[in-house]
Amino acid sequence: MGRRKKGRDISGWLVVDKPAGLTSTAVVNKVRWAFDANKAGHAGTLDPEATGVLAVALGEATKTVPFVTDAMKAYEFTVRLGQATNTDDAEGEVIAESDIRPSDDEIKQALGGFLGEIMQVPPKFSAVKIDGQRAYKLAREGEEVEIAARPLWVEELVLVDRPDPDHVTLEMTCGKGGYVRAIARDLGEVLGCHGHVTQLRRIWSGPFDVEEAVTLAQVEELARQPELDELLLPLEVGLADLPQVICTDQGAARLRNGNPGMVIASDVDYGEECWASYEGQAVAVGRFKAGELHPSRVFRL
Repeated sequence: MGRRKKGRDISGWLVVDKPAGLTSTAVVNKVRWAFDANKAGHAGTLDPEATGVLAVALGEATKTVPFVTDAMKAYEFTVRLGQATNTDDAEGEVIAESDIRPSDDEIKQALGGFLGEIMQVPPKFSAVKIDGQRAYKLAREGEEVEIAARPLWVEELVLVDRPDPDHVTLEMTCGKGGYVRAIARDLGEVLGCHGHVTQLRRIWSGPFDVEEAVTLAQVEELARQPELDELLLPLEVGLADLPQVICTDQGAARLRNGNPGMVIASDVDYGEECWASYEGQAVAVGRFKAGELHPSRVFRL
């Protein structure tokens, strides 16, 4: 018989405005402790010095993490022009410098080359795995690492501020797996002046917006108190990008046992992934086929 996980069976999403200086995992651990939850995870890592939306899933909501991770995200970030660093951010060592400072028009023109489907090489100091090891670990050990380029969809990349000749603030909306540090590095190369990120903030991620986020200080202040539970968003919010179908009474019972169940659907294609609800509560995620949902994930609520 397996060991029972410690903590409460509590499910939902908490949108945290992550502070600088903490890893995403450290934030998740603090949230899990504060709720005394038996399970927790997050939808999309932020670098330790980055701030903004870190969506933390508790309990059964962890089953919806992939749908938020795959969703579009938006970032506001500042690029330091004239310097390249080995980490592509301000934490690293300066490895190249330039006196060139492009104009606003030159920057705007260069940004157009980063729109749509692009190929991006992640930073050497990143969590990408190379032969089973993290790239940042190999980089710290002084090894030269070759990281393959990977596709990234960039929906929007615009200049929002130019506080001084050395800095430019940009806003980007992109798909899964994008590295803002790589955008800053590559933009600097295109402009012939080098560049690295000095400030990074995720302003929204899928259905979650920084405007609805709570601070870690609030979480710690309300830890282990009933008021903290009131800050949780329903599990169903994490399914916002999937179409919804409605279970019949018998369909709900069958789906909860992991079997295909009858659902009522509109505007859902055969084989399309969707989620089923019963009396407003999520029951399962699966594929719609001939009036039934074939479940891939079942929620135990």
